[in-house]
Amino acid sequence: MPRVLTVLSAADKWTRTDGSTYDTGIWAEEFIVMDEALIAAGFDVDLATPGGVPPTIDALSLQPKIVGEETAARYRDYLARNAKRLQNPLVLAGVDADAYDAIVIPGGHGPVEDLYKDPDMGRVLVQADRASKFIAAVCHGPAGLLAARDEDGGWPFAGRRMTALTDEEEIEFGTAEKAPWLLADTLRKHGAVFLQGPNWASFVVQDRNLLTGQNPASTAALADAVVSALQ
Repeated sequence: MPRVLTVLSAADKWTRTDGSTYDTGIWAEEFIVMDEALIAAGFDVDLATPGGVPPTIDALSLQPKIVGEETAARYRDYLARNAKRLQNPLVLAGVDADAYDAIVIPGGHGPVEDLYKDPDMGRVLVQADRASKFIAAVCHGPAGLLAARDEDGGWPFAGRRMTALTDEEEIEFGTAEKAPWLLADTLRKHGAVFLQGPNWASFVVQDRNLLTGQNPASTAALADAVVSALQ
């Protein structure tokens, strides 16, 4: 039975260029839709965060005015039923990537606060990539890829095709102006071959063992791709 490690940000704030903070965390859809699909496929799914800190779900991602009344209720129910898992994640520093068949990184603005520079995130990804294990990240989740460094200090994902929340989507969402850096721009500067679809439409890119989704709406398609790859 395939084993999957979902790495969640431990951040609940995003530090802005003016020193202010923006309440954030994990975008509910990106965790829940992926988690549901993996478990429904019969996979074992472990959760891990930096320091084993229980993750915060971005409150915006549970607002009915954003996701709809029915979806918000379903998400809250799923989170309640999985509260024990979420309150007791593994400590990322203690994770051995060899124990898993895939590494998954949901977004929300949390990863651009902590995972992008977390040495254990980088270690896990390098270990997984060298073993050709599947790596899947959605929206701001690909920020975690920036933590990876090879033995020469290079970025192992340079030259790879990928996507993430686009700069245009960040601007439209209203969070670009005081952002310390923009994810798509930064991935390009590191050497990613960045691809994108229309704003807020489902768009998934696979380059060998690396699978990425552009935005929350891409989560279901990315989940299907991960399940198919592992089966």
